Amino acid sequence: MVENTIPKHVAIIMDGNGRWASEKNLHRSKGHIKGYQNIKPITLHAKKLGIKYLTLFAFSTENWKRSKEEVGFIMNLALEVIIKESNELNQNNINITHLGSNENLPNEMLAKINKSEKLTENNDDFFLSVAFNYGGRNEIINTVNKLLESNIQKINEDIFSSNLMTKNYPDPDIIIRTGGQKRLSNFLLWQSAYSELFFHEKFWPDFSTDDLDMIIKNYSLRERNFGN
Repeated sequence: MVENTIPKHVAIIMDGNGRWASEKNLHRSKGHIKGYQNIKPITLHAKKLGIKYLTLFAFSTENWKRSKEEVGFIMNLALEVIIKESNELNQNNINITHLGSNENLPNEMLAKINKSEKLTENNDDFFLSVAFNYGGRNEIINTVNKLLESNIQKINEDIFSSNLMTKNYPDPDIIIRTGGQKRLSNFLLWQSAYSELFFHEKFWPDFSTDDLDMIIKNYSLRERNFGN
């Protein structure tokens, strides 16, 4: 694959864990387990392809509306994944950051997130951002309030972007959503203005490295003119 056709930043809405499980007559928790198991191979393959930044949408601010049992399971599973995978990702020179609000997250999870970020903060080969307890509208509102408090008299796109949670990341070249739904669901609303959108029918647990290769190949055939 030609280097200049490789996107710098890919973002993925990892949708379909629950429906994957339901189609197989399994408890929804089995779908979340299978989905989380898919994160590492996709991440390592993205790095191998030459992608520099990967953002994964794991848990939205709207997901708190799910049952208390399911939310609790996702929290415990996410904590287990952080503990289990951080060292290997660090060994692969991967920088890990949390994208989202700390509000309502368990203290133990916040401590592990902080430890993972500290462990990998000097890594610069590949940047993995996990959007957990994230909402695009919430990010925009928080940024507006932050700028109002700073007494800036006039803002522009550059100033606004530099105050977002994603200020250290370029805007995504590609946003992929698995699971067949065709919407962004409050994900990277500001940053996605010129992103190429790919909606894949497969549920996230079944999304493979071959599927990612196919999307990157398709992306290489698109002409991006950014409104010109």
